Amino acid sequence: MTADILIVGGGIVGAACARMLLNAGRSVAILERDFIGGGATAAGMGHIVVMDDSEEQFTLTKRSRDLWDALVPQMPPELEFERRGTLWVAADEEELAAVSGKQNYYAERGVPTELLDAQQLAAAEPALRPGMAGGFLVPGDSVIYAPCAADWLAQGATVLQGQAVALGDGVLKLHNGDTLSASAIILATGAAAIDLMPSLPLKPRKGHLAITDRYPGAVHHQLVELGYLKSAHSSGTESVACNIQPRKTGQLLIGSSRQFGVTHSDVEPHLLSQMLNRALHYLPLLAEMNVIRTWTGFRAATPDHLPIVGLIPGTRRNYLATGHEGLGITTSLGTAELIADAILGRPGPLSPSPYLADRFPECHV
Repeated sequence: MTADILIVGGGIVGAACARMLLNAGRSVAILERDFIGGGATAAGMGHIVVMDDSEEQFTLTKRSRDLWDALVPQMPPELEFERRGTLWVAADEEELAAVSGKQNYYAERGVPTELLDAQQLAAAEPALRPGMAGGFLVPGDSVIYAPCAADWLAQGATVLQGQAVALGDGVLKLHNGDTLSASAIILATGAAAIDLMPSLPLKPRKGHLAITDRYPGAVHHQLVELGYLKSAHSSGTESVACNIQPRKTGQLLIGSSRQFGVTHSDVEPHLLSQMLNRALHYLPLLAEMNVIRTWTGFRAATPDHLPIVGLIPGTRRNYLATGHEGLGITTSLGTAELIADAILGRPGPLSPSPYLADRFPECHV
């Protein structure tokens, strides 16, 4: 192999790393066992969203959203990019009061938002259940069709079909016995990164999704209940929350569920039912719609809810780009920028420190 950079994993994160390094003049190969844009990328929602669970998360998601916005003029139609905005729905006055302080936080960091009362919420999304207290709108957030986005980002890279079974410093052994080497290897395989690095503090977190037939205009924004954040960080083995995304096709993508400790990919009727009932609670119109497909995927979760990005301690040529949990599509471009800055030895707009592997002592080859 003659490429400078070898990326293991052709999901949205690996593809974004490929684009960033190709643009810097490096030759890039992607090792993918299935197809570009598969895995968690194909299984998830294409939501590009600013999140504020921590300052570090806000910084990475905002920078990443800015990088996505800069690419919009170049995007082909099949990426289905739409600036839908995220509407965080408050079911009661307590939730609305809790979110009202976010406006100043976002404004101080250059992200416009709107706080909606009950009447304004009903006008923005008439299909929501009456009686909701209000909402928090982030109009600059977007949706995208992630599998096509990954395929587009990876253009120009050499795609190698195969599966890695062992990782050395700048060396990769494949299942067929072949060996690949490169000046830098980037491990971007999501939850599967633990196959090559069992010491990684990653847990696969299973999620269910459903998609409806086409109902254009039924929903205008990405709708997320404010209880989603509590659900996302629940320490229990199972949780659900309302998360509804309108697609350019007129379909509605419905989530979300989270499970720890489950390794099979089967759709589980009891959890799917809980998830759909939760969505119905917010959007009763769903009862009149046909769900045409359901599926599952696995998020790569870290203990501190931040991705692991940067040089693997104890190596000189191996890098990690994993642990994004439900924000891989959003943060793929910011992650790629951090990786490219590290490999090229250049200063970047983001401090790499909060995302480095050495914050976890067990992170090593």
